[in-house]
Amino acid sequence: MTLAGLSLAGWAFDSARAVANADSDGEGLTFLINNLDGGWVPSKSAISSYEANVWQQLTDKLVYTDPQGQVSPWIAQSWEQNDDNTEFVLHLREGVTFSDGSPLDADAVIANLDSWARGRPDEGIARVGLFPGSTYDGAEALDDRTVRVRFAAPALSFLPTLGYHGCLLLSPGSIAASVSEQSDLANQIGSGPFVLESWAQNDHVRLVRREDYDWAPQSAGRTGAAAPSGITFKVLPDDTLRASAARAHQTDISYNVSPQVLDSFTEAGFEIEVPRYLGFVHGFRVRADIEPFDDPRVRQAIQRGIDREEILRTVFTSAWEPATSWLQSGVPETTDLSELFAFDPDHAASLLDAAGWSEFNAEGFRTRGGRELGFTIYPTPYLTGSIPEAELISQQLGRLGIRVATQKVDIASYAGHVDNNPKQAFKEVTRSFVDVGTVAEVITDDGEDWFGVGSSDQKLVTLRDRIAGAGNREQRATVIDELSRHVLEEAYFIPLEQNVQRIYVQAPGLGGITFNAVAVPSYYAATKEKS
Repeated sequence: MTLAGLSLAGWAFDSARAVANADSDGEGLTFLINNLDGGWVPSKSAISSYEANVWQQLTDKLVYTDPQGQVSPWIAQSWEQNDDNTEFVLHLREGVTFSDGSPLDADAVIANLDSWARGRPDEGIARVGLFPGSTYDGAEALDDRTVRVRFAAPALSFLPTLGYHGCLLLSPGSIAASVSEQSDLANQIGSGPFVLESWAQNDHVRLVRREDYDWAPQSAGRTGAAAPSGITFKVLPDDTLRASAARAHQTDISYNVSPQVLDSFTEAGFEIEVPRYLGFVHGFRVRADIEPFDDPRVRQAIQRGIDREEILRTVFTSAWEPATSWLQSGVPETTDLSELFAFDPDHAASLLDAAGWSEFNAEGFRTRGGRELGFTIYPTPYLTGSIPEAELISQQLGRLGIRVATQKVDIASYAGHVDNNPKQAFKEVTRSFVDVGTVAEVITDDGEDWFGVGSSDQKLVTLRDRIAGAGNREQRATVIDELSRHVLEEAYFIPLEQNVQRIYVQAPGLGGITFNAVAVPSYYAATKEKS
């Protein structure tokens, strides 16, 4: 690191202090983040691994869902459900208000539930994709603090998903705002332990403690107002500069530095958090309706042609673990199916030969009927290490004769190139959920149609419906195993490694930070040693 580079890192931190007018008592936190480009429309940004760090401090949830998927009370103090899990009654905590003084009562909860389940698609406001909206029948207020919620089919995922970071509680006024109004973070009114003081696009977000806050979940280990007096999120895109600022003790938290430098921070006494959330492993979902991926042998060859041990050894550290399925190992229903996608280049080559890709051009790439076998990977900007991993995969598949190009795009361009592009057949997945039942919401045209099969794969449709209609968790776990086997055998999903989407380098002496089921931190109870 050059002196000029270190000076620039110091300038970035000094800039954050000047913008935020940081607390003289030294109890505020500073957080260097690579970007906040996703915007503040909740239906678009709430699942971002960047903006979620801010949302978690501004808003509350109806329940707290821990890293093991266990649910405990928060704004909903208690609840009951009927025997077939189609009706739930939520009892709300008394005295909770949004930061504008409006009550977080039954009507406010219903406004949020309706928004999560249905959105307002005609206005560009999407529903929350992993909320069980397809069977949501509606909600009604039994009194000011009691809400009854009804579903057309068993909804085992309903309660845990209330702790999903897309299900953030906002004031009815914020929910009713237009898309353009919602894009201003100042219009997003939550009930959380911090409130917005200032923000500037792609520069910073400054939060200050809400002094009358007193409804944290018991899991936080604290009551009353937040421990930190405020939090400044400062955008610093360069990974090396964020790491340098952390080493120089110029920030409390530095986000998503390169995995290769983490050991040096540990040796220097820093706390490194690389939480693995509940959800899908890091991998690729493949659309089976686009050539050449419409041939399962091509998909299976790619699945068998990736050397995951080389990826872990080369790109990541010992904190990363190999995938054992398409679901994270922390998901209670996950079974070890790694034999279905184990590295086997000889088998991969024979599959490609059988699929007719048996000729080679002068550059050594496979052809069929004069057409070269190849595709493009757009590394996700949401995952540190995605670019070198994609480049290594390109080399590995190149040995099989598949030309794989890699093209870097930023967050602003990623949605157009990948997320909203129906022609992009090969897409990286970094997706969380808090209950496995929500996988039924993404796999066919009843949901997000990840694999481009619509309803043509009857087995997939049957398994989807059996998951959605499961009456108990034991029954559902059996179906999830069947689904996982089918998805992997068809190579609709190509697993890579356990998903570590967020890396937090925390200054020595920083404590009291908790993470939820989707690996998002809360700084409500955070404390740091006096310097």
